[in-house]
Amino acid sequence: MVNTMIGGGIFGLPSVVASRLGSQAPVAYLIAGAGIFVIAACMSEVASQFDRSGGPYIYAREALGRWAGILIAWFMWLSRVAAASGTANLVTAYLAQLAPRATEPAVRALVLSVLIGVLAVINYCGVRSGTRTSDLFTFIKILLLVLFIAMGFASLLWKPPVPAIVLAHPVRTGDWMEAFLLLVFAYGGFEAALFASGETRNIRKDAPVALFVGLGLVTVIYTLVQIVVNLTLANPGATERPLAEAARQVFGEGAGAFIAVGALVTIYGYLSANMLHTPRLTYAMAAEGDFPQTFAALHPRFRTPHVSIGLYSVALLSFTLIGNFRWNLILSSVTRLFVYGSVAIVLVVLRWRKPEADSFRMPGGMVFAALGVLLSVVLLVRMPLSNVWVVGITIGVATLNWLLVRGRQPREINQV
Repeated sequence: MVNTMIGGGIFGLPSVVASRLGSQAPVAYLIAGAGIFVIAACMSEVASQFDRSGGPYIYAREALGRWAGILIAWFMWLSRVAAASGTANLVTAYLAQLAPRATEPAVRALVLSVLIGVLAVINYCGVRSGTRTSDLFTFIKILLLVLFIAMGFASLLWKPPVPAIVLAHPVRTGDWMEAFLLLVFAYGGFEAALFASGETRNIRKDAPVALFVGLGLVTVIYTLVQIVVNLTLANPGATERPLAEAARQVFGEGAGAFIAVGALVTIYGYLSANMLHTPRLTYAMAAEGDFPQTFAALHPRFRTPHVSIGLYSVALLSFTLIGNFRWNLILSSVTRLFVYGSVAIVLVVLRWRKPEADSFRMPGGMVFAALGVLLSVVLLVRMPLSNVWVVGITIGVATLNWLLVRGRQPREINQV
């Protein structure tokens, strides 16, 4: 859960949140964490009722129908494309700490094309990424953030904090809403761990414990990172690489370079993991009978889902080059809100259908469901117009997808 929530976005997010809220930015992480707790509460109860992998896609298909399941699957896929694209934009930002020309348009396009192309070729050829690799990147990522937090607070022993951030605009409700929308991305991703819920030993116990403990740990780390950035940078919104810049300000160029290299390693690990598992979503849906069979095609030699890998790679590069860090983060958050809202609705449907189901029961579950739907709707209303057309196209593609496969018998879902 922690690995899927703490991606590479935390290396750029403090600047964006601080640019909207200034010195109040750390408070936003706590409030957003409470909001995501509502979604996690709904998710924990719903997830405990299924012993089949697939996460929110399976939940929506069972409770709300096949079209809803396919739509949620596409939103899940798009959210991961946008999340990876936003994070990929940080590559050139942090690389500029070592090679300043990395942010020039032509150089940026070349670097990102090579980076994504290499990852696509590796996965096309069938290289496997095991649990140890994932654990290694998780360890490096968390160690780097803990070191950054420790260094930041230790610096206060000999260097006073910078004056409180002064914004050029008054903090309004819209600024808070945009910050919360961005933080949906920061806390999002925990649902990806539920894709493999069919492989857990005790889903009734594992899902709630993992969700709540993971969410608490991530909230602490995020809040402390933002506090350190606010204490060390007079204007965090002026840089795209806040952690490296904060380290440079306190400990010099060497520390800034160290954080930049660590961030690049972390971002690479995040992109590599996404390149591995996100194409498997369209492959799995095709194998379920809910996506066109083309996406389930396996390469005759490498036995990899090469069509799904190709689709994901093209989408990842396109969204990375067309959009910037902030645009992709908001798009990822918007599509996740559709997924989270659907889980809250599924909770209500399942309680109505199976009130005596042998599963985890969240105290006040119906209240959490209502709050989850309300939270999703309120934040979706703040969706920028630049994201509306992408959401509309996704709904259209999902509907066309449903029309193409509705006559095909789907696999039966096993429910606890």
